[in-house]
Amino acid sequence: MLELHCHTTCSDGTLTPEALVALARARGVKALAITDHDTIAGWDRAIAAAANDLEIVPGLELSTVHRDRSLHILGFYPNRAQLEGPLQERIAGRHRRAEAMVAKLAALGYPINLSELPEDTAPGRPHIAAALVAAGYVKTPQAAFDQWLGERGPAYVPYEPLSAPEGIQLLRRCGAVPVWAHPYLFRGGTVATVLPELVAAGLMGIEVYHPHHSPSDIRHLEAYCQAYGLLITGGSDYHGPTKEPSKGNVNLNGLQVSLDLLPPLKQAAAALKR
Repeated sequence: MLELHCHTTCSDGTLTPEALVALARARGVKALAITDHDTIAGWDRAIAAAANDLEIVPGLELSTVHRDRSLHILGFYPNRAQLEGPLQERIAGRHRRAEAMVAKLAALGYPINLSELPEDTAPGRPHIAAALVAAGYVKTPQAAFDQWLGERGPAYVPYEPLSAPEGIQLLRRCGAVPVWAHPYLFRGGTVATVLPELVAAGLMGIEVYHPHHSPSDIRHLEAYCQAYGLLITGGSDYHGPTKEPSKGNVNLNGLQVSLDLLPPLKQAAAALKR
């Protein structure tokens, strides 16, 4: 009943922070992490909505690049005052990236409009995919990714440079525990070869439990955590209700992650702040 990976409308989720908290409460979640992409804008709203019967774990999912491929790092319990400044530049970069992809699509003959996004939203490819669906160019967001927005697609624009080691060190400097998100979704190398590089940079944990990880993947990741002395986390990577059921989608609290994973995470964050 622990959820350590969830998104809201402040990034690419479809539920507001308030609606996500309400759903988490209904689904029996006891501790809920808000881990929007490159932004912490949803924290206050989630905390206010949670009141005293649901613990909110402050976090984010930082977008970095490693071996020329996208690699995401979760950060838990950061010092807000230290992190807000660096994140402003990351959010500005997200806006520049979105504008560049919109320009590429227009040049390809598929103009779209992103002007209706809420002011506190950190834009990403799912917003562009949704705009392509709304414009009638494709029927589903996945089709937009397949045709234009995938990492090898004609409208793709990479993140502005922030290497995974730089991201890990940024999180640690801001008191956040850095955790490699969904390792088996990384396309730049095997977990066995990439993990030592991230550990050398200061990685402190692995997201072991994730909808895209098979039982075999989980066993391997648990063994890596034991071998390297890393924290274990897990979550549904929930983005909201979906009309496109797939292998990697589960309901909120669908993984039934144990609350026993939370105290070690808190202890690690406290140690970083000493």
